Amino acid sequence: MARKEPAADAANPGRLKQIALTYKMTRKADKKIGLVLAAVGIVTFGVFLAIGFLIGHPIYLGILGLLLAFLASAIVFGRRAERAAFGQMEGQPGAAAAVLDNIGRGWTTTPAVAMNRNQDVVHRAVGKAGIVLIAEGNPNRVKTLLAAEKRKMNRIVADVPVHDLVVGTGEGQVELKKLRTTMLKLPRVLTGPQVTATNDRLRALGDLMSNMPLPKGPMPKGMRLPKGGPKAR
Repeated sequence: MARKEPAADAANPGRLKQIALTYKMTRKADKKIGLVLAAVGIVTFGVFLAIGFLIGHPIYLGILGLLLAFLASAIVFGRRAERAAFGQMEGQPGAAAAVLDNIGRGWTTTPAVAMNRNQDVVHRAVGKAGIVLIAEGNPNRVKTLLAAEKRKMNRIVADVPVHDLVVGTGEGQVELKKLRTTMLKLPRVLTGPQVTATNDRLRALGDLMSNMPLPKGPMPKGMRLPKGGPKAR
């Protein structure tokens, strides 16, 4: 037990430092975050304290109100911090991949399954809703990438629905902060075993990174050509 206490004591300052850092980052994008949190806490505590005086139990309701005030402030802080983070990530390359990485259980995501020289990219997610292709980049250029990737999916897994989304703020696009919600709202049409089978079939395709050609240049020392390779002329 004595060994666990120093570890717990060391973890608490780390959590507090992380909360403080998150607050500072949020405050850069949300100047009213401090006033909002204070207002939520005070109003929540005040309501419960007033109810306590009305029913003759101000101490009990005051304690409960204090705990719920902290809880309400934490919930509001989390949501506003998330909104601020999405606002800072909006338009940044790879932002959609970061959201997909935290989409939750039940989804298997593969970043950058297609990309062009302008760094427009398509990511893939597989879940009970089927296959979802998420594109980020120039809206006009990503249409070609999405169409090609969708044809590939239809050839390999013709019996699985394929959805396509374009991340952005334009008409017909999905805002980054709404990407996770939009995907979770898609109708579930596959069972768990079907999702596993779909992932197995797609895994055989590999992704863009694993299929990239070898770089040109001198061969590293100690590397040998495979048997049957090209012979020197």
